[in-house]
Amino acid sequence: MSIDITRIGGRIGAEITGADLRREITRTDAQEIHDALVEHKVLVFRGQHLDDEQHQRFAAIFGTLTLAHPTVPSVDGQANVLEVAAGPGARANAWHTDVTFVVAPPKATTLRSLVIPPYGGDTLFANTAAAYADLPEHLRALAGRLWAEHSNEYDYAEHPQFLSAEVEAYQQVFASTRYRTAHPVVRVNPDSGVPNLFIGSFVVGLIGVSKTEGRDILRLLQHYVTRPENTLRHKWQVGDIVVWDNRSTQHYAADDYGDLPRKLHRVTVAGDVPYSLDGTKSSILEGDEATHYTPQVQ
Repeated sequence: MSIDITRIGGRIGAEITGADLRREITRTDAQEIHDALVEHKVLVFRGQHLDDEQHQRFAAIFGTLTLAHPTVPSVDGQANVLEVAAGPGARANAWHTDVTFVVAPPKATTLRSLVIPPYGGDTLFANTAAAYADLPEHLRALAGRLWAEHSNEYDYAEHPQFLSAEVEAYQQVFASTRYRTAHPVVRVNPDSGVPNLFIGSFVVGLIGVSKTEGRDILRLLQHYVTRPENTLRHKWQVGDIVVWDNRSTQHYAADDYGDLPRKLHRVTVAGDVPYSLDGTKSSILEGDEATHYTPQVQ
């Protein structure tokens, strides 16, 4: 196959055509796709219509697969596949990076569309490396010295519109094993060597900073992440597969399709333990290394 890579955003995103992901991918093409992911952060493949086995085979070109999730059950018979479906409390309409509450978050996420509403349900992506580069010098210096606590214990009490028996049941599963991890606010992508802001909705506070001050600082930094110049909005079609570098992006699933059905399948790729600008690695505050979910990359 002859691969063509076309940029679709000013600072983030490319569409790849000429690839049939239902077939085995050559080592040369796999390396080209991997390099494109590191450069563009988000890759879009239209009209692939993969099954779960083909999806996992494709995701494996980026590295070792994780299990579906540290706490949420997988699709029946597919230990590496997580169903992402509409439902109260399960709609990821907050800017986040996947599974940052464990010490070695995924390197990459692959998501394919099975059922898409006739309107709404887009996914937005943000380039966190561009956000870091946008910071004024004094903010960049501050961010580079900060560490954040990430946790899977999401506080729904702060979002009363989500409170229901169904949401409570989902949250009990999601936080059935509690994870708390200290990550640098600025991490370095090991493939590109480029620093980026490593924050998002799993952050519960800044270490050594009061809760009030921490929220203000995080709000300021997050503003740079979600500047329109740093974002891409993907309008799903059935059969799409989208891949993003989970080390240098955040994403947000727009909750604007009411009770219409929306279902996707997700496969993630194991990542390394993040490290800061001075090389200090992330550390566990509570829980374990979650090696049942993501084998640590050395």
